[in-house]
Amino acid sequence: MTKEDKFCPSCATALENKDVFGQERPVCPNCGRVIFYDPKVAVVCIVPRDGKVLMIRRATDLGYGLWGLPGGYVDRGEVVERAAAREVWEETGLRVEPGELIGLYSVSDDPVMVAVYASKETGGELAAGPEALEVGFFEIDALPELAFPRDRDVLAKWRNGVDGGGF
Repeated sequence: MTKEDKFCPSCATALENKDVFGQERPVCPNCGRVIFYDPKVAVVCIVPRDGKVLMIRRATDLGYGLWGLPGGYVDRGEVVERAAAREVWEETGLRVEPGELIGLYSVSDDPVMVAVYASKETGGELAAGPEALEVGFFEIDALPELAFPRDRDVLAKWRNGVDGGGF
């Protein structure tokens, strides 16, 4: 149970952890409400240019100083593709059009699911946004140190034509 989940959102009774459907979950002993944690959805974009891909050097806690594909969290009510384009613009100054979904990735014990889109650059000016220390284009075979090992696998899958594109 996290700090935010101490009380039932329906009746304000203190929650207790109980086994529900084979997993420990917060349950209200008063009204019986079971709290189910929703996964968080993130998006990243593969943006090619001249045989290279766009990467950001992260300025946020998770992976600070390491590199990754541009992206971030989808806001509630936001269309996933619009979130992908927004995140790239916020982090890199480039406008993109997300294309085919390369895949949806998740790992055990991580509440974040990542949707990866092949994207096309449509405008803007390359510049590091507030969540990036640097931005740049890199060859897939010469990537900088990555914050998320998944990115290398995603790029290899994309390059090998899963999206019908690659370079």
